[in-house]
Amino acid sequence: MRILHRDLSFFFAGVIIIYAISGVVMNHRDTINPNFRITKKEFNINTILPDKESIDQQFIVEVLKPLNEHNNYTKHYFPEEDKLKIFLKGGSNLVVDLDSGSVVYESVTRRYILSSLTKLHYNPGQWWTYFADVFSICLILITLTGLFLVRGKYGLTGRGGVLLVVGLLFPLLFLLFF
Repeated sequence: MRILHRDLSFFFAGVIIIYAISGVVMNHRDTINPNFRITKKEFNINTILPDKESIDQQFIVEVLKPLNEHNNYTKHYFPEEDKLKIFLKGGSNLVVDLDSGSVVYESVTRRYILSSLTKLHYNPGQWWTYFADVFSICLILITLTGLFLVRGKYGLTGRGGVLLVVGLLFPLLFLLFF
């Protein structure tokens, strides 16, 4: 049991850590976007803005230069009479208030590592289903072998047994009362 417990624990340690990190992120998707980091920056354009009909790509490129986004322009449109929305490569955008000169810049950058980790929770393919099934069975084996490794007052018949019962009751009580 000791050898099985040790070897399976070492083999699956990386997967356990990845699932734990991505699980926390998935539980808090309302506050953490695992795929993108979105930041907003507000500033003002301190020059006189042209009227809507005079706004062209050259003007937009000048607006984008201070943000170092001038090479990322894709298109623009006017969602309202006094608002200009500029789209950039990668999903970033700007909204310019043509009356006041205020600009809201929304920068979107990909979170490559975190988005890759959370992808595993969406079952990316049939082979992952098989691996996840084997992983689940091995987690049961790791747990069961771990229960019998410690003996005496700290083992299953002592403090360990009490912790096992509490650990089983906690999710059951949560399911019944919450």
